[in-house]
Amino acid sequence: MKSIWKIIRIALVAVGVIVLAAVVKLGLSGYELQVSGIKNQVIEIRFDRTNKVRYGEMVKLLREAGRYKADTAEVKINHIPYAERAEEIREYFCLDTLYDACASTWEKTLAIGKFVASNIPHDNQKEYPEYVNAIGLWEYTKTVAPAFNCRLHSILTYELLTAAGIKARYITCLPYDRNDNDCHVVNEVWLPETGKWVMIDTDMRRYITDKKGNLLSLAEIREHFINDKKIVVYYDFENPSSRISYYYAYMAKNTYWFCCWDNLGFYQEDYTTFPESKLKSREYALVPEGFETFSGKEITTHDPDQFWK
Repeated sequence: MKSIWKIIRIALVAVGVIVLAAVVKLGLSGYELQVSGIKNQVIEIRFDRTNKVRYGEMVKLLREAGRYKADTAEVKINHIPYAERAEEIREYFCLDTLYDACASTWEKTLAIGKFVASNIPHDNQKEYPEYVNAIGLWEYTKTVAPAFNCRLHSILTYELLTAAGIKARYITCLPYDRNDNDCHVVNEVWLPETGKWVMIDTDMRRYITDKKGNLLSLAEIREHFINDKKIVVYYDFENPSSRISYYYAYMAKNTYWFCCWDNLGFYQEDYTTFPESKLKSREYALVPEGFETFSGKEITTHDPDQFWK
């Protein structure tokens, strides 16, 4: 009997050594993340060689970027109401069937995000839609091509969120390199329950939290990259994943500067239905000090409080 207990003690010690080694390894990696809602579970972000190098390069650019600072540019983003169009969209998409009436703002947002993502995959469409509005984009996927890019995803999602009574916007996220044409467009929604903006990406079917499970905005995601704070990416809007390291590198690249329209509403970029809307809207750009936008046509600010308010 004593020999059996001796064997058990030796086995337990061996297991303890293995566990300790694993913990040390995770602690040194710099990429371990505490998963919200799953007690004591740690996810190690599994960077492949290419994305690890790429991520490091992009974060270095963010850290070396000019500082944000208060300036005299006045950023005023107007949300233009259109009750009749909102009702038309709600009825066309049967939005009320996607979520419970008592659902929280984020629960409604997730339901709409899942609806868009599950019905329309990502693709760089060969033919740009003629009618760039929620109903026009939906009908485009049924008659012309089944998928489209991140900008069109974000416009569709923005209009559905707005029709559902959720304060939202879509933001163009851009890189430092003016020769890099691969920017990204995502949505942000205002959560009155917590008093903050948060990001949702229906094109890539993701959202991001900190290690405690707090939903993050684009501004917070950028700061987490710069300050080496841990983030959790939720794939398919449900599962925290360690196997999407390219998304970390991609978002680190595309959070160097940002653009948003000064007027936001239905038909925002539908220049077929409302050709004059292109003339009435201007773009604001939030850029680091010393950085010039690619086109030079945007109204620029270095003041994040002005831009993100």
